[in-house]
Amino acid sequence: MIKIFVTGGSGFIGRNLVEQWAGKYAVYAPPSSEVNLLDSDVVRDYIVKNRFDVVIHAATWDATRNSGKDLSKVLDHNMRMFFNVARCNGYFGKMLYYGSGAEYDRAHWKPHMKEEYFDVHVPGDDYGFSKYVMAKYAGRSDNIYNLRLFGVFGKYEDWEVRFISNACCKAAWDLPITLKQNVYFDYLHIDDLLTITGWFVEHKPEEKIYNICTGRTVDLLTLARMVVAASGKTLDIVVERNGLGTEYSGDNGRLAGEIEDLAFGEIGECIDALYKWYAARREELPLERLLQEKWRW
Repeated sequence: MIKIFVTGGSGFIGRNLVEQWAGKYAVYAPPSSEVNLLDSDVVRDYIVKNRFDVVIHAATWDATRNSGKDLSKVLDHNMRMFFNVARCNGYFGKMLYYGSGAEYDRAHWKPHMKEEYFDVHVPGDDYGFSKYVMAKYAGRSDNIYNLRLFGVFGKYEDWEVRFISNACCKAAWDLPITLKQNVYFDYLHIDDLLTITGWFVEHKPEEKIYNICTGRTVDLLTLARMVVAASGKTLDIVVERNGLGTEYSGDNGRLAGEIEDLAFGEIGECIDALYKWYAARREELPLERLLQEKWRW
């Protein structure tokens, strides 16, 4: 059985990986109290001792003004966590980590960005710059692969800052769904991400960096309508500003050219299932927090 070390096992992606891959792979996802990714000696000792086939680096210090994390630590902590693992690459088979479309620089996003567009601009924000540095390193490595993400949604994501989950939670509480401005995104469901990640676990990729996305776009207003339809309710959808914001999407031609029969779940069905998941847990969602910061997106 393939032996996998998952960092960030309590986070959105990591938690789904651990839950869905139990029994399929030998998954190790120690808590930070056991393996502090910011402690280089602890990380090295753990990796050297266990000799994993694959490391999936899902941990990230993606601080936002609502996350409670220290914004000043974004660059430092992301770099330290990544390199504390990456420098041990002689003691594991390969490392897969989740990059971000922020690597392209938010100020210069354009529709359906290809891998070749990377490094045309250097990101101006700390989070994007941290992912940029990782990508530069992975591109020169022997066994480290960047699975570059755009929009990913599903259960366990931070519903306070992620649009689709937030909309589902609001609908569960009969609240209007609000957005600052309509924007096109490339959204990938978590189950599809896990399927793709599993391919990288079991195969040797030809390249080091891949855009992991559907190659299709959908706007926030349409997504809000899908959530309302899933709820079966009559709810308001309020858009504060007219027009469209900057599209956030990638080209997945490189990925599709390597994975045969690459397919994705129908987004309406995925949203319907996610809404039902949140609706069943409505009482666990603090209503007062859902009422805060009306114009988040």
